Amino acid sequence: MQDTSDILDLVSQTKARGEPFAIATVVRTVSVTAAKAGAKAVVLADGSISAGWIGGGCARGAVLKAAGEAIRDGQPRLISIQPKDLLEVQQVKPGDMKEGVFYARNMCPSQGTMDVFVEPVLPRPHLAILGASPVAVALADIARRMGFFVTICTPQADHAAFGITDRMVDGFDLPTDGSQQGYVVIATQGRGDSAALKAVLGTQSRYTGFVGSRKKFAALRRDLEADGLDARSMDDMRSPAGLDLGSITPDEIAFSIVAEMIEIRRRGQRNA
Repeated sequence: MQDTSDILDLVSQTKARGEPFAIATVVRTVSVTAAKAGAKAVVLADGSISAGWIGGGCARGAVLKAAGEAIRDGQPRLISIQPKDLLEVQQVKPGDMKEGVFYARNMCPSQGTMDVFVEPVLPRPHLAILGASPVAVALADIARRMGFFVTICTPQADHAAFGITDRMVDGFDLPTDGSQQGYVVIATQGRGDSAALKAVLGTQSRYTGFVGSRKKFAALRRDLEADGLDARSMDDMRSPAGLDLGSITPDEIAFSIVAEMIEIRRRGQRNA
């Protein structure tokens, strides 16, 4: 069995790379089980165990399934893997959830019981802000406090306008480390609008917003198309960015944009 300190080192390394994963920890065993309380494993998003051990095939399938679901919805799970007769006594079937516990059947001859806590560890969502307008500055501050990893993409001369951020990029080019697939907001507001739009055309981001009126956005699109660029990806951009809260000030506009991103990020994660 891999040493716990080695597993914790791997957890730190995986978090630093910004990869989603889950930690599975055996919290209780009854009767004969291969793994004992305290055993841990790191499960990656592709369903592979990167390190550690939580038992053989009797528990592996149920734990990997729970880890995959936890990574997708961000919610921890407690899995109780029990023999058939014990499940029947409790009047539960494999796959049922009762009082916060998910149940699975132990198919092994040992017929032991093992409870496993599965905790997802998800990277901070990435937000790239293009521009250094007052809205951009306010957005960087509010979004970072809401848990976003904030990258500022704007000419270096404008970097001093911002407070604490996670990363600065000179110019409007988005990083190519996967963060461009997260959230993108163009907040140039008259200082490099076309250049910023060109930089994000075709980007497969989860959310792309443009700070500006629909009329201005439409005019910029016509200009890009007149230059021979394929602007069809602008169909999916939010313009004006943000929820319609009647916002006026830069702080209010930034707040409405963060609210819209949170709504998209958390969609489907809360039970009715």
